[in-house]
Amino acid sequence: MLKVIGLSHHTAPVEVRERFVFDAAEGERALQAVTHGEAAEAVLLSTCNRTELYLGLSEGASPDSAVEVLAQHARISVEDARAYLYTFEERRGVEHLFRVVSSLDSMILGEPQIQGQVKNAYERAVSAGNGTPDGGRVVGPLLSRLFQHALAVGGKVRSETHLGTGAASIPSAAVELARKIFGPLKGLNALVLGAGEMSELSLECLLGEGARGTVVASRTEERARALARRLDAGYARFEEFPRLLRDANIVVSATAAPHAIITRELVLRALPNGPGHPLLVVDIALPRDVEPEVGDIPNLFVYDIDDLRQIVDDNVERRQKEIPRAERIVESAVEDFWAWHSSRDVVPLIRQLRGRGEQLRAAELERAMRRLKHLAPEDQAAVEALTRQLLNKMLHAPTTRLREAAASGDALDVADAARYLFKLDMEDPQGKGRVE
Repeated sequence: MLKVIGLSHHTAPVEVRERFVFDAAEGERALQAVTHGEAAEAVLLSTCNRTELYLGLSEGASPDSAVEVLAQHARISVEDARAYLYTFEERRGVEHLFRVVSSLDSMILGEPQIQGQVKNAYERAVSAGNGTPDGGRVVGPLLSRLFQHALAVGGKVRSETHLGTGAASIPSAAVELARKIFGPLKGLNALVLGAGEMSELSLECLLGEGARGTVVASRTEERARALARRLDAGYARFEEFPRLLRDANIVVSATAAPHAIITRELVLRALPNGPGHPLLVVDIALPRDVEPEVGDIPNLFVYDIDDLRQIVDDNVERRQKEIPRAERIVESAVEDFWAWHSSRDVVPLIRQLRGRGEQLRAAELERAMRRLKHLAPEDQAAVEALTRQLLNKMLHAPTTRLREAAASGDALDVADAARYLFKLDMEDPQGKGRVE
């Protein structure tokens, strides 16, 4: 059984979501704890806007241990955690993941980071299995197929729609501006001031473009360190900002300071002759972090949140028009995956049916061969081949119909009928019951 347990920007404010964020090491420990409980398989997706556990459970298994792992990490009670958590089961869970990876469920419609985040979550879960004490897998056939299918869906939405065209968030608009000034951002030095949600989104966008990022703390040093560690970026105290500014190409400031913290005096103290190369300063804080006079310094480009908002509004309108096309891709992919998933339920029955038939065939053939000892070896082989062909032809239609019933959702009734008609209720799961 597939089950998804999580929370996102739909159900929890940022001050709650940040308590549920896992770094790589914490995530690996959580996966191992969950799969040593009730879950046979697990993948943990943890971003600034969502934390979700995708679980493969055996029939009747409870996901309570997964909820406990989440609550324990957030340092709140299970009861308090449940107030923010949602649960999706089976087909609804498949649909949810496909919408997530396609960015249809994102805070910023069409945002590009989620595809990479889902891929990383899956790969970390695969790697986590290597660290289990018994060498067991964390990801099995169900979640492996699910996440590979999901990544293909996300890629198809990207390639066949314009859902991700143009910046649709203030941080991504800042990066779009940077690309217009610098071209490719790979290898450029970026400083991000602050450790809140906008700072994190900005840093993710910059790192995603190949820039080298450093988190600069203004007041919340502990949170800034945690953000840098989580995204594998550098960290510096605000006192180091003037020194870092000399090599910076891009500065994004999103602190909660009540007054400007990047002043003309501070910049000129760090760069007495102005920057020796183009320097982009993007102020996405309210109230503003950057003194307007900073923009008078030659070779220095300053943009504030109002400059970026019109870009975002235009692009969001275009993205909204692409939703129906993306939804159709997701819907078709859910149908395909669920047909495969449903067929898995009848595989043991088909194996049992064929095992029962082979058992009967072999027994009857042996009985017949005792009376046909006079036949030449090649004739005996021909008789055996004939019995195999007859068995395969007899079982072809029942096998096909079972798979079709599974795909259409009627597997339970048809499977019960098959067990009754072929007396499979008397067999063990491997089809080794007695022959009558």
